Amino acid sequence: MESPSRKAGWGHRSLMLLLMVYLLLPLLATLIYAFAKEWQATILPESWTLEWFGEMFQDTRFLDALWKSFYLCLISVALCLAVMLPAVFIITVYLPRLESFMKGIVVLPYAVPGVVAAVGLIRAYSSGPLNISGTAYILIGAYFIVILPYMYQGIRNSLLTVSAVELLNAAEMLGASRIKAFVGVILPNIWPGVMTSTLLSFSVLFGEFVVTNMLVGGHIQTIQVYLARRMNESGHLASAIAISYFLFILALSMVLMKLGNKVNRGISE
Repeated sequence: MESPSRKAGWGHRSLMLLLMVYLLLPLLATLIYAFAKEWQATILPESWTLEWFGEMFQDTRFLDALWKSFYLCLISVALCLAVMLPAVFIITVYLPRLESFMKGIVVLPYAVPGVVAAVGLIRAYSSGPLNISGTAYILIGAYFIVILPYMYQGIRNSLLTVSAVELLNAAEMLGASRIKAFVGVILPNIWPGVMTSTLLSFSVLFGEFVVTNMLVGGHIQTIQVYLARRMNESGHLASAIAISYFLFILALSMVLMKLGNKVNRGISE
């Protein structure tokens, strides 16, 4: 007779399996469609081809859009991390009374719809001495705001999980300065959480379309704008672009995670 724990284990595995199928089925269908040449009334394609991937890589606009999206997202994430990491640390450790105020600020991107935020930014920066409408600067600024909640919550949770206040006090009692205690003690302990927030923020920005299209869609063609325009031309080609887009994000995430682990080991040593 099966024990209740084993039955519960099977139930959890079945639920996880159904969830994985639900999440991966659209991706699998997109992958098959990207390699299909003709797929009309059959379960699987009647013939297969690499024509769509060849057409995609021969289009210089694809590589240009991919590069633009990459460096714009990278600059935005790096800028947000450089600002939020010390800011969240100072507020969490030295100014805990400001946490409620900080929480209210960082959740504003959730409260304001992307369309409303984009229209407001265009109106604010389309005239006057600070006319940056349609440029990469306004997009980086908008990206900075979009990922504030992810950066703040991830870094704050990591600081609370490792008991940053106690660690800092212990390091200072042993003679370490505040900066040395932060770099040598706090940062290595919160680095996994920081990397997770960074990867999540980068993925969110790399998939952002509404704000990007409204702010710079007519001036700068990112991968999101490029994909939206090519979808009207060919579903097969759009599927090939989407799969390449997904694989790029996956490979980049793996590289960043490995680099993060190496940096973490270097800081610990």
